[in-house]
Amino acid sequence: MSALVQLVGVSKTFGDAAAVHAVDLSVERGKTTVLIGPSGCGKSTLLRLIIGLLGPDSGEIQFDGTQLRPDKIDIVRHRAGYVIQEGGLFPHLTARGNILLMARHLHRPENEMRARLSELRALTRFPENLLDRYPLELSGGQRQRVSLMRALMLSPELLLLDEPLGALDPLVRAALQKDLKEIFARLRQTALLVTHDLAEAAYLGDEIVLMNEGRIVQQGSLSDLRDKPTSNFVSEFINAQRSLAVL
Repeated sequence: MSALVQLVGVSKTFGDAAAVHAVDLSVERGKTTVLIGPSGCGKSTLLRLIIGLLGPDSGEIQFDGTQLRPDKIDIVRHRAGYVIQEGGLFPHLTARGNILLMARHLHRPENEMRARLSELRALTRFPENLLDRYPLELSGGQRQRVSLMRALMLSPELLLLDEPLGALDPLVRAALQKDLKEIFARLRQTALLVTHDLAEAAYLGDEIVLMNEGRIVQQGSLSDLRDKPTSNFVSEFINAQRSLAVL
């Protein structure tokens, strides 16, 4: 089975508003799948359903062939890393404390944590002298690197990233995009990333999944979406990001 995560007919409603309508989605092992679409289209809801922060109203979510149920959520959370916009760091913990939080909770040996932290610093190009600073003493890009290290600390099989670079200025964002692409390739990481930026999706993604109003409207490469749109919405979404129209 090549898919690490499989969603079959998954729906989620909040009150009278349907956030996700009967979604079928496969997240392939070792690849980066990107969810893209306008605000409120259900992208982040899908990530929260996969990590178990929300439960589906209908349908089935499988992780590595096992159906996700409330009694299986902890297993998934120990095998997945989760990065949110602006990092989601605890302000009362240093960078080191944030990175090691889950490892310490699981009572991992100190020498193992030190070795893993050293690996992650090198991987994310994070200076050692910043490890004892608090989040407010770090730049936006540095906070995102800390958040990424925290998510990678337990060597997760699945990495979920919800608009991880959305709040950064263009130069920092471009540098982190390059680093993320290299990290994913080096680790052969299975990743599911949410963004609203088509250029970012095209740069990072092996598969682009375009959503609208809680539904997947088309998926494939940027060329597929641009040259073979399945609806007027797909064409409008591509054309709205004019810099990509000629790529």
